[in-house]
Amino acid sequence: MNALEVLVTEPVLERFAGVLTRDGASPHRWTFGKEPERSPDVLVCSAATGAQIAALPDLKLVQVTGAGVDKVPALPADVLLANTSHHGRSIAEHVLTVTSVLRRGILTADRSVREGQWRNAVVTDGFPFGRLWAGARVGVVGFGEIGREVARLALAVGMHVRAVRRDPHAPRPDDLRAVRVEGNDALHDLLAGSDVVVVTVPLDETTRSLLGAAELAAMPADAVLVNVARGPVVDERALHDALREGTIGGAAIDVWWRNPRDPDAPPPAHLDFTGFGNVVLTPHQSGHTEETFRARAQDVTDNVDALAAGRPLRNLVVR
Repeated sequence: MNALEVLVTEPVLERFAGVLTRDGASPHRWTFGKEPERSPDVLVCSAATGAQIAALPDLKLVQVTGAGVDKVPALPADVLLANTSHHGRSIAEHVLTVTSVLRRGILTADRSVREGQWRNAVVTDGFPFGRLWAGARVGVVGFGEIGREVARLALAVGMHVRAVRRDPHAPRPDDLRAVRVEGNDALHDLLAGSDVVVVTVPLDETTRSLLGAAELAAMPADAVLVNVARGPVVDERALHDALREGTIGGAAIDVWWRNPRDPDAPPPAHLDFTGFGNVVLTPHQSGHTEETFRARAQDVTDNVDALAAGRPLRNLVVR
């Protein structure tokens, strides 16, 4: 096996340096977050620019540290691109967690107790009851890794699951045969029949603003929207208006319309969602579990070894 130069520019993966370097037994030279002494053969990153790629003449592989490759530019023909995932279960658990937060009124209850008020359905006239997972109708928009894991957990707690995807006839695991899967032309019908809508599709020009004013209006007035895909899949203005006007019952926003890490573009949204009491706001963390990143680090080091040994790589991306 040839020793390769590997440059890791994604800071969070430094926390799993032991996995990447096989506790120091890796034959490769790993550089974290600084200029390497030699031009790298492998770039491990979540994003890169065309100028960065052009400055790496010996590059053979760009290994993305997540599933999305939309922040990597076009690569030279002789440079491979691979991604990794392992976030499906983590995101699915987040989806059910925020669904409970919204459908059980936990945000309102927490705020009331902090303000010294004791309000619930027993002591307060007209106070809304919470709702169980069991029996709830879950509509999943997209049925890839994340959508399938959401379906598994939802089915396990007694929810009814329906999904739409581009190819409704694509193969699916046997344990998800109970899920009604249709094409995207059934989107409006799915929205109208769902208590919880979970958005999991990748962002491209066909999914940008996939859920706009008409789609949100199709949802029941007490339904909640959970977006764990990409912010622009849901039209920002339409969602803000729906929450302000009470067209939907609430939302959980984990993905946003701007990147707050860009110094010229804070905050993460153009509109203010912080004033709504029926919205859960999280900073794109639904997939951030230790198990997810440890498995991703293992994928990275396995692919580096495979490249050095001339073996096939996992999760190659063709664009």
